[in-house]
Amino acid sequence: MTTQPYISIVIPVYNEADNIILLVEELVKVLAKLKRTWEIIFIDDGSTDLSLQVLEEASNKWEGIRVFGFEKNTGQTAAFAAGFRKALGEVIITMDGDMQNDPKDIPSLIEKIGKYDLVCGWRQKRNDTFVRRISSRIANFVRNALSGENIRDVGCSLKAFRSEYAQNIKLYNGMHRFFPTLVKMEGGRVIEIPVNHRSRKHGKAKYTIGNRAFRSFLDLLAVCWMKKRNIIYSIKEYI
Repeated sequence: MTTQPYISIVIPVYNEADNIILLVEELVKVLAKLKRTWEIIFIDDGSTDLSLQVLEEASNKWEGIRVFGFEKNTGQTAAFAAGFRKALGEVIITMDGDMQNDPKDIPSLIEKIGKYDLVCGWRQKRNDTFVRRISSRIANFVRNALSGENIRDVGCSLKAFRSEYAQNIKLYNGMHRFFPTLVKMEGGRVIEIPVNHRSRKHGKAKYTIGNRAFRSFLDLLAVCWMKKRNIIYSIKEYI
């Protein structure tokens, strides 16, 4: 990049070779209309397909694409954390690499930044299987009930952060599901807005009820403890 980007888009990728070029084409069209400097950061999470080769092709074709990767599959939270560290923009957008998030929603997220420190996408109309929709509703209800939150869709990766909040929060494995709570613990203002959700056309879903339910519950207990023990104070200078 020859100029400092205003927007950094962070996208974890795990075996999404068929989606990458299509996603970049959509993103470039949306970003061009914003008339803001930008960068797209892909974090390859140890893909075993041709994702890395396709990412190299994309970076050669479009200026502003940066590619980093893990030697082995490490998880979505690690990928977001790595992307946050590499991001140069004032606003950091997170999204999935499976094309279910719609790039056309990005302008609406950015409009709220400034007044808010984290803008979360809310998938009002889910284009998923019945089982995934129901399990998501149950998970959201349990998370909100135990953590005292009111976020309707913690599982939506489409979010916009003020960079200082994305880069200052301490992340542990699985904590990407609790971005709103973590930002609030840092004193940030959070809002949720409706966004489009598209059905998956290429590739397979990487996360199922079986491989995340129990771990997510343990993560929730950890976040509840962190929130209860969070230190909040203000300082007055007397002398």
